[in-house]
Amino acid sequence: MTSTVMRALKRNKLIRILGPIAFWLIAWQCAAAIVGRELILPSPLSTLRTLIELGGGREFWISAGSSLLRIFCGFAAGVVLGAALAVLTSVSGAADALISPVIRVVRATPVASFIILVLLWISRVMVPAFISMLMVVPIIWEVLSSAIRETDGDLLEMARAYDFGRLKTVKLVYIPSVLPSFISACLTAQGLAWKSGVAAEVLCLPRSAVGTELYYSKVYLETPALFAWTAAVVILSFLLEKLCRLALRRTVRR
Repeated sequence: MTSTVMRALKRNKLIRILGPIAFWLIAWQCAAAIVGRELILPSPLSTLRTLIELGGGREFWISAGSSLLRIFCGFAAGVVLGAALAVLTSVSGAADALISPVIRVVRATPVASFIILVLLWISRVMVPAFISMLMVVPIIWEVLSSAIRETDGDLLEMARAYDFGRLKTVKLVYIPSVLPSFISACLTAQGLAWKSGVAAEVLCLPRSAVGTELYYSKVYLETPALFAWTAAVVILSFLLEKLCRLALRRTVRR
């Protein structure tokens, strides 16, 4: 009986996942058939065929790997910097007054403006990583600052009563309190880091990058390749999210 229920649950879960995907693929195929011009809207099969052809080439994997590496490095740097600034502004009112306005300006400024400005100062190869870092810092800072301020006062009082000391208080009170918020912020920031990093690649055109290939596909009107590279962006986004979750799980275990 239990095995039958489990099979039914797995089947229902599979239907919930594959059903919407199948629906939108069919809708896409119908729209492509109505348009009837691959230059405007290629079919799912044409996009898949182009993606497979691209995947068979060495340049595809070099571009995908380079983009993942750049953006993941920027994301990791943003997490570290955002966490450090959150701790600093939580313990120092002067630091909070000095840093908070800058972070709010960064959060309010369009990504494209930063990309163009940063292109004046650093190598275009480094721009995607820098932009990813810049987009991650405000998210990590805001969430972590709030989590630190909202740490349970009773737990802090207990830590003082038992004379824990600073390091022990951080380890046994602050870290367990802020960890759920920190993980949620990292997962949110990861998606933004990837999108902003690819956008930076489209504008600054570094060598061997997914965003560069997207740009040239659009310029040369290679619409199936444009859709295929867009599909690659989505797939790589899921891969980056999995890497992020894996890294966070290992951190939590430690």
